[in-house]
Amino acid sequence: MRNITHLILFSLFILSSSGLRSQTYKFGPAEKDYVGYLFAYFKGNEVKDEAVCYAISRDGYNYLALNDNNPVLDSKKISSTGGVRDPHILRGEDGKTFYMVLTDMTSSKGWDSNRAMVLLRSNDLVNWTSSVINIQQKYTNQENLKRVWAPQTIYDPDTKKYMIYWSMQHGDGPDIIYYAYANSDFTDLEGEPKVLYIPKNKKSCIDGDIINKNGLYYMFYKTEGHGNGIRLAITDSLASGKWIEQPGYKQQTRDAVEGSSIFRLINSDTYILMYDVYMKGKYQFCESKDLDVFKVIDKEISMNFHPRHGSVMPITCREIKALTDEWGIPEGFEMPVDNNPVLEGYYADPEILYSNKTNKYYLYSTSDGFDGWGGYYFKTFSSDNLKNWKDEGVILDLKKDVSWADRNAWAPCIIEKKVKGGYKYYYYFTAAQKIGVAVADDPAGSFVDSGKALIDFKPEGVQGGQEIDPDVFADPKTGKSYLYWGNGYMAVAELNKDMVSIKKNTIKVMTPDKTFREAIEVFYRNGLYYFLWSEDDTRSENYRVRYATSTSPTGPLTIKENNLILSKDPAKGIYGTGHNSVIQIPGKDEWYIVYHRFNRPNGIHMGDAAGFHREVCIDKMEFDENGNIQVITPTL
Repeated sequence: MRNITHLILFSLFILSSSGLRSQTYKFGPAEKDYVGYLFAYFKGNEVKDEAVCYAISRDGYNYLALNDNNPVLDSKKISSTGGVRDPHILRGEDGKTFYMVLTDMTSSKGWDSNRAMVLLRSNDLVNWTSSVINIQQKYTNQENLKRVWAPQTIYDPDTKKYMIYWSMQHGDGPDIIYYAYANSDFTDLEGEPKVLYIPKNKKSCIDGDIINKNGLYYMFYKTEGHGNGIRLAITDSLASGKWIEQPGYKQQTRDAVEGSSIFRLINSDTYILMYDVYMKGKYQFCESKDLDVFKVIDKEISMNFHPRHGSVMPITCREIKALTDEWGIPEGFEMPVDNNPVLEGYYADPEILYSNKTNKYYLYSTSDGFDGWGGYYFKTFSSDNLKNWKDEGVILDLKKDVSWADRNAWAPCIIEKKVKGGYKYYYYFTAAQKIGVAVADDPAGSFVDSGKALIDFKPEGVQGGQEIDPDVFADPKTGKSYLYWGNGYMAVAELNKDMVSIKKNTIKVMTPDKTFREAIEVFYRNGLYYFLWSEDDTRSENYRVRYATSTSPTGPLTIKENNLILSKDPAKGIYGTGHNSVIQIPGKDEWYIVYHRFNRPNGIHMGDAAGFHREVCIDKMEFDENGNIQVITPTL
């Protein structure tokens, strides 16, 4: 039987892997940004304990309660019964919206007393909007409905909707796991509930808990009233009804258990299955690589609270900060201290601007994480302190906003200009290996494309390379503006006053030396023009930054012997440091370099893919008394 099951599973895996599946890309944090875990749970069968509580962990093994183990939501305000149980929490596909579903129930009124569930939605894990869905009231032919238990949510890529699944018992029949899809704002269910799963023996099952692994969906569920243990079924399509039951039970105890929750450890292929050993008032944790064989790891686990049926989700440093700002830092909890990267998610080729209009800083970048540098949109982030960055959203989408290119959105730059008493923002960007320009009245956009490529040709005498990586610079001495660009060569041209066209008779090739690859950055300080560029390839761990100086924005360049200023630091796991911009703090001789690097910790092991899984960092840049840029130490 075991061999037959594995053969079926292998066939399912091949089936799910062989289809042409387009890459999905989340706008929120990447896995590298997760630094801990949030455990949502309730505490017991007394009314005061039937409420949502939170705990946090840095490692997934040791948990500390937030808010002194008191509820973080008022059950009376969000439920119809005055109590809630079985919280299941999920991060949405956008990476920044959170969904939680709850059993609307207080056991003091009886185990067959509830008919409803609660749907909640949040953008910060602190403030939630809620809706009560009473199945008996919403749907017909539910007169003999006895109970609605343990809802959970999962995103269904086949329908591009959030599936909510839960168990119901009608009359003397078995508990059956049903499903329906949530509406777009997660306040209600669409359509009639449908059966998701019934075991072959037609007996009761509750507490379904589904995880996706390599395109297959693994559902752990409890055999209610007969065995009271955790079993497993697998499918490659959530709503297909084609679940393959697996032999045996997955809990590693002879005691009755329920409320399983499965999650994967961050940056790991290890899964944790935890479940409520409810008759003994304790939780058990087990570990697995294949979701088939589990081993108990109770000796590695610690909790300063006693949870009932809950769920665990990975969270970022900023989310931990938001939670602890609201409910305090638990004693003994080690707060994350890394400040780099400064953006959550995969981003690269950063450009930074200080806006005199808003008195804020803005970061513009390549949206990374797409295979083969295949991104197609640009975003911006704003900050008033260079540390905390707000996602301002997409400011230019090639597929929607640009008529002459729809792929390879790379390496933008921007300049603020005073125009007729107001401000204009000129945004130069790479698209399909050409350079375009878009204009806005605000640094956060939206930007309007000029309608054609600005640079779609090679300068005279240049044979190879690409027309990418623009940089724009306004000469404080003359007021003239210049556009620089190139890969394998460095070119410059003066911009016309309209800032959306160049003076072609001013085009000049000024490639520094053989170390020049791409990513020119120009700035001015104390009478000198500084030219920074990246050496090697962005896929290389040795991608790094060199510089030259000049007394003119168009050269000639003076290249010093020791001009390498930013490179990898293997001791810190930092590799591929390059493609930078520079910012001066207004009114001060205080400077920072903004650059990308391979993502930590996995980038160095990713091969070429490290070149499109990058993260943005900021470090201080200092000068000696002669104006030389000091070697920059990349930091965490």
